[in-house]
Amino acid sequence: MKEIKLKNKRIGEGYPVYLIAEMSANHAGSKERAKEIIHAAKESGADCIKLQTYTPDTITIDCDKKWFTVKNAAWEGENLYHLYERAYTPWEWQKELKEEADRVGIDFLSTPFDRTAVDFLEDIGLDFYKIASFEIVDIPLIKYVASKGKPIIMSTGMATEEEIKEALSAIYEQGNEQVVLLKCSSAYPAVAEEMNLRTIADMKTRFNTPVGISDHSLGYLSATVAVAQGACVIEKHFCLSKEIDNPDVSFSMTPQEFSGMAEYVRTVEAALGKVTYGVSKQEEESFYSRKSVFAVQDIKRGDLLTPENIRVIRPGYGMKPKYYERLLGTRAVCDIERGTPFSGEMTDGKVEE
Repeated sequence: MKEIKLKNKRIGEGYPVYLIAEMSANHAGSKERAKEIIHAAKESGADCIKLQTYTPDTITIDCDKKWFTVKNAAWEGENLYHLYERAYTPWEWQKELKEEADRVGIDFLSTPFDRTAVDFLEDIGLDFYKIASFEIVDIPLIKYVASKGKPIIMSTGMATEEEIKEALSAIYEQGNEQVVLLKCSSAYPAVAEEMNLRTIADMKTRFNTPVGISDHSLGYLSATVAVAQGACVIEKHFCLSKEIDNPDVSFSMTPQEFSGMAEYVRTVEAALGKVTYGVSKQEEESFYSRKSVFAVQDIKRGDLLTPENIRVIRPGYGMKPKYYERLLGTRAVCDIERGTPFSGEMTDGKVEE
């Protein structure tokens, strides 16, 4: 299975899950609040803060025709251009926000929505890119991003298998193979029965890339289950408070919620562990609670071993129970006190452990 490197972190099977806090519109028009979000994300266990780089004019046009009226439940009836006017992060903030993230020690990521955004992000020194689910069909944009030779995290909400293959081919054609795919339900908020998290394991095999999840569902159940399914990246929208009104707050996590998710994710990671058999370090204390062969009566030298004088009981200091039937009918070669664990040297039979 492939793995990629995002700055100083490796992403893939066997590495810690990479946690992305998506700021999106949660700054609600305040640069200082955007900086607060960066600090809160770091304190809440995020590895990365993510922005979106567009303006209303780079992502759509100002038009009142019916096609520009939003039908998504979260923003039902809003005009697309005016929604983006409220939601976008001013470009003049973004270099300063990246510098703040660098100071805090959290990775900085953004999603470009056109070539001018890519050029801008190159100028401020972005280390890797995000492709949004809605842009997975924008092959020219994907090619341009891939041409920069930097890692790409690409969401796949609504995408067919063929569309994912087309997007990956566009990246690979640029000589760039540093891709992480994110399973995503492009609904806001997403509901559990639409998550289809078993797809994560299938995507890993089908596309031979690391796979994570861009999770718009409420809470962190889906995110932690995704880790158990093999997700190596989790992206969740992040806000300071549900009381700060903005277009994304209804499906965003507070710092307390994100911290809870991070804790659960790390616990799931630890529980998944590695493929192993036998006795673990913690189980060593329990090992002797197994059963084994013991003398349950005083036995004299020369006595026949029978079900009455030897039995399979706890604890596990004697011979393994699989030897019990072979011991029956042999004779003791020494005196054996009741309660003594049995060993092969105590019998004249050829019973080797």
